[in-house]
Amino acid sequence: MEEKNNSQGALLVSFILGGVIGAGVAILLAPKSGQETMGKIKDYAGSMKEKVASSVEGAKNVLEEKKSALSAAVEAGKQAYKKEVLEKE
Repeated sequence: MEEKNNSQGALLVSFILGGVIGAGVAILLAPKSGQETMGKIKDYAGSMKEKVASSVEGAKNVLEEKKSALSAAVEAGKQAYKKEVLEKE
C-alpha cells in the first residue's frame, strides 16, 4: 500500500512540475515586453510558492497522522504479543 502512495505522490509532483514548467514557457513566449513578462513571472512564482508551501504543510500533517496511527498499531501489537506470551506461561 505504501508503494502505491509513493507512486501517486510521484505522479502528483510530476503533474505539478509539468504545469509550472508549461506555464513558465507560455509566459516567456508571450508577445509582451521584458518588464511585463518579468512582472508576471514574479507574480506567478509568488503564488506558486504559496501553493507549494500549503501543499507541503498538508503533506506533513497527513504524514504525522499516519505516523501516529502506525505507532499506535505497533504498540497494540506489542501489547497483544506480550499478553499471549504471558498467558502461555
